[in-house]
Amino acid sequence: MSFVSFVVNKTFVLIVEENLVDILFKDEVYAIVGAAMEVHQELGPGFLEPVYQEALEIELQARNIPFESRKPLIIHYKGRELRKEYIPDFICYEQILVELKAMKHLSSQEEAQLLNYLKAANYKVGLLINFGSYGKLEWKRFVR
Repeated sequence: MSFVSFVVNKTFVLIVEENLVDILFKDEVYAIVGAAMEVHQELGPGFLEPVYQEALEIELQARNIPFESRKPLIIHYKGRELRKEYIPDFICYEQILVELKAMKHLSSQEEAQLLNYLKAANYKVGLLINFGSYGKLEWKRFVR
């Protein structure tokens, strides 16, 4: 069986033998991004990340999107728990990591941070959301 992956509208799509497979957690991701778009529309760029964090908490609650804020992720090495923890901004629907930024442009460094969080927590889907870019909300969906 051959697999081909490509990017469409900032989401990863998997095609298997020319049959389109559902995007992993598609509806949940769209709900989270919709909440972030509302926050961005209301506040616009220019605030620090904690402001967007608090505003997004309010918006997620208003939309009944289940989430945990700033929940530490335990990292293991050869079966042993490390003292160092990763702390993502949100875990939504108990399976999607969400990392917020408030900067002009996202770089590979922020992407690597989210990928490390996914690996450490053994999660499959992550969202990197940037409120700092002018114009429209910048977001990227990652699948591990």
